[in-house]
Amino acid sequence: MTSKPVLWSGVGLCGAGAVTLVVVAFVDLGRADQAASVTGAIAGLAGLALALLGRFGGTSSPPPTPGTTASGDGAIAAGGNIGTASTGGTTAPPPSPTPPPSPTPPNGGVNASGRGSIAAGGDIGSASTGN
Repeated sequence: MTSKPVLWSGVGLCGAGAVTLVVVAFVDLGRADQAASVTGAIAGLAGLALALLGRFGGTSSPPPTPGTTASGDGAIAAGGNIGTASTGGTTAPPPSPTPPPSPTPPNGGVNASGRGSIAAGGDIGSASTGN
């Protein structure tokens, strides 16, 4: 549920309450005083409940996504695009045009494990493992 309907409902209730108190004040000031006291107490309790709900309630945070890891001699891992990558101690291949950004990030983490492995969450322009 979006907050705009709730906001406008609250504004409408406050406006209706103010108009009601003004009308009752013209008829009977003592009764308006009592109504204002009760209305203020209810509004205060509602505000306290909403503050506690906002601080301690509501939705929980989403679970953390796996990270980007590289393990092994010369392993390379990137969560996005890799333009040029070289493992194994060889000269890097000539740079290729930079790949366009990936349309969507990877759902999970990116993991490159093993000697000379290369992994990317996006595109790899050129790579050399030297093996």
